[in-house]
Amino acid sequence: MGSNLELVQITPQKHDPAWKHVQMFKCGDKVQLKCIYCLKMFKGGGIHRIKEHLACQKGNASTCSRVPHDVRLHMQQSLDGVVMRKRKKQKIEEEIMNLTPLDTVVNNVVNSVLNQVDGNANEGMQSLAIQNPVEDNSNTVVLAGEGMSKGVERRKKLRPKQSTATYANPEVVPVVEKNTAVPKRMDSHINMAIGRFFYDVGAPFDAVNSIYFKQMVEAIASRGPGFECPSHHELRGWVLKTSVEEMKNDVDRCRMTWGRTGCSILVDQLSSEAGRMLLNVFAYCPEGIIFLKTFDATEVSVPAESIYELLRQIVEEIGVGQVLQVITPGEEQYAVAGRRLTDTFPTLYWSPSVAHCIDLILEDFGNLKWISTVIEQARSITRFVYNCSSVLGMVRRYTLGNDIVDPAFSQFATNFSTLKRMVDLKHNLQAMVTSQEWMDCPYAKKPAGLEMLDILSDETFWSSCEMIVRLTAPLLRVLRTAASETRPAMGYIYAGIYRAKEAIKKALVKKEEYMVYWNIIHHRWERLWNHPLHAAGFYLNPKFFFSIQGDIHSEILSGMFDCIERLVPDTRIQDKIIKEITLYKAGAGDFGRKMAVRARDNLLPSEWWSTYGGGCPNMSRLAIRILSQTCSLPIYKRNQIPFEQKIMNTRNFIERQHLNDLVFVQHNLQLRQMYTSKEQHLSDPLSFNNISLVEEWIKANDLYFEENGNLDCMVLDPSSVNSMPIRPLNDEAEDLGEGFDDHEIFSCGKDGEDENTGDKLVNQ
Repeated sequence: MGSNLELVQITPQKHDPAWKHVQMFKCGDKVQLKCIYCLKMFKGGGIHRIKEHLACQKGNASTCSRVPHDVRLHMQQSLDGVVMRKRKKQKIEEEIMNLTPLDTVVNNVVNSVLNQVDGNANEGMQSLAIQNPVEDNSNTVVLAGEGMSKGVERRKKLRPKQSTATYANPEVVPVVEKNTAVPKRMDSHINMAIGRFFYDVGAPFDAVNSIYFKQMVEAIASRGPGFECPSHHELRGWVLKTSVEEMKNDVDRCRMTWGRTGCSILVDQLSSEAGRMLLNVFAYCPEGIIFLKTFDATEVSVPAESIYELLRQIVEEIGVGQVLQVITPGEEQYAVAGRRLTDTFPTLYWSPSVAHCIDLILEDFGNLKWISTVIEQARSITRFVYNCSSVLGMVRRYTLGNDIVDPAFSQFATNFSTLKRMVDLKHNLQAMVTSQEWMDCPYAKKPAGLEMLDILSDETFWSSCEMIVRLTAPLLRVLRTAASETRPAMGYIYAGIYRAKEAIKKALVKKEEYMVYWNIIHHRWERLWNHPLHAAGFYLNPKFFFSIQGDIHSEILSGMFDCIERLVPDTRIQDKIIKEITLYKAGAGDFGRKMAVRARDNLLPSEWWSTYGGGCPNMSRLAIRILSQTCSLPIYKRNQIPFEQKIMNTRNFIERQHLNDLVFVQHNLQLRQMYTSKEQHLSDPLSFNNISLVEEWIKANDLYFEENGNLDCMVLDPSSVNSMPIRPLNDEAEDLGEGFDDHEIFSCGKDGEDENTGDKLVNQ
């Protein structure tokens, strides 16, 4: 990609669904669009050409070879909708051309009345704009002549009465488009109906962000009047059965790719307050994550043994040759089961979840005394802000719609992502507390407001925050990469941890200081630092491999050899791979082409091997399988189906099958949305789904309420102000850079010196 191209944020005003699947770049005054799936650049043609490209419709654009199936169908439906709208518009224009002079006069009068609604029109005019323009304008038409009134009466008998809902569709009555106030007024009863449903069933308000909610609303609107809602028996009957078949087709589509890319089995544990335990089993490949089954492990007598039996059964069902690794939580019972599993199946690996390990590292960082003190100071600010709507509204205006609390992967990750957010917004917050608006605010004179002013004006607080951000931001980046839904993480984790340790070393300089944090990382990362798959992923990622000066570190090379021996049982193929490694190291053949060199930074590592690895077919197959794997358990909503309902031990076969189908469909729908929806929603700290992550940052302080009295309970929507998202649009993995030549990082700082430096961390 040329360096003169500038990435441009796609604004919310662009409503066409195809905008969610492209990136927009600017080259001078010209705009270029890039498909996020096949990375093809379009220098002209607009979004309609992109839509044809994604719909694989031959015509003005080449078809996309990598677009997901459901995205292709959505784009095709959108194109079909455009055609239908054009036909309707043409039909309406033909009808208008055939109107008598009487109709033309009536429409002109109605249009003039509709255009007055935006001004100081009275209530009668507003109701006039909503009602049938022919039936309810007899008084107006009389002004033009008595004969005209009689003509209107004759037309009343010929035209069927139209409902108010008809005019909510601008395609049916084009004149309503001239007045945007009318559709909003007419839609209010629809919004109220949706709201009452949400309030009645207790659904979280974030549910409106679901792509399936939008699809439901669009489907009902396209049906028009006369639609009958499905019954309770239909939803649990043929509708659920059809959804199960649809999900099974998605599973089969993913299974078809496992022969080439392999897959990872993921086991996630959920526990209830009553002590019951549930295991969810998933399978990962670059096509997406699929939910396989749920296992009730509450009553098992030997957890490690039961976990092993479950994993063995899953591996055998999928096929031993297609499973590269099994990822579980890191507790001891899973480690025991994982080691036994690798003894039973010598061609796969067991690994704890990378995201969970990094989360534990962040927890240990947060327990250091000086860091916990800074976090508590920051929390005193956010607790005050998020319990006072007028202050919260002021903060959101001064921060251009950004919240100062940033929900992340977990409570511990949220602590440091929020500190980073506050550092990014430092000048905005300081400008607010020094403004006249703040001085006039009654809450600014309260003790909590004065404390907020003192903290935000304290440079010692800010310098501490900035140091914490320097120490933890690289770890947060690795965490986001490990949990990425858009690219397999295996080729990036080793480099990410290297960069995190490098950043800590540069920030603290003195070894006795940075070893405190390095030892925390080593303690939690012990099982993963020399994991063969991570080392091989680093070795096979051309972006990193060719940036190393001199010999590659022995630990990385050893991990690569271990993967060859374990994942390729055939010794003849092993020998061929060793010979092909020589070509890779030398950058010979297609590896050395200028296109291949440029593509090291542009293509996913697995795609790079698929494109340029033809001269080394055996090594290329191994590289694609390794680089196509994830490193972490999926992040998904775990509270949608009540825990007790999932583990309900009913003796009724039909009810048990119904519940299994419901769990299967729900998990897979959500996982599909993770991979197909590119729309990013603002993460509201006050959202029900985020409450467990941010509770320590927003919980009410009773002292504030005693002093402030009854606070206004209105919570302002951050999207209602001019929003400017802080999080960068670029890919986290692309920021890892080049050059990995610090051997102290690879050797974990163990150069014969005291390894107990970490003992000092308790007193820091």
